[in-house]
Amino acid sequence: MSRKRSRSRRLALQALYQWQVTGDDLGEIVNHFLTENRDGKFEVDYFRDLVHGVPARLDELDGALKDHLDRPVEEVDLVERALLRLGTYELLAHPEVPYRVVINEAVELAKTFGAEQSHRYINGVLDKVARQLRPAETASRRRV
Repeated sequence: MSRKRSRSRRLALQALYQWQVTGDDLGEIVNHFLTENRDGKFEVDYFRDLVHGVPARLDELDGALKDHLDRPVEEVDLVERALLRLGTYELLAHPEVPYRVVINEAVELAKTFGAEQSHRYINGVLDKVARQLRPAETASRRRV
């Protein structure tokens, strides 16, 4: 299941990146990705939730990110911006996913799609966001 969920995140990142770049209709982007990826190697519902959830809660996500960024969110590289929004959305909307999993998945995607050192930036920002959004979970993990 975790491989399928990882692939869902990967496809969601690509779809969100496309949405940020083109401004195309989300439904059309989702349908395109579903058509291109009919192999069943990802969780379709999770993919749909991520792709629709990020734009639906964009102001909330950017608000959670802004205090932890070194520049305005609009100036963050498009891949990094999509990853940070995706990770923040998961931290908010999917408490069943441990925060360390969210961060690790985002870091791995940054290594694949981001600039050379972007994974460090993603890790640092999402760690701070996780402490803000999931204080009990992050505090208990730090004591272990």
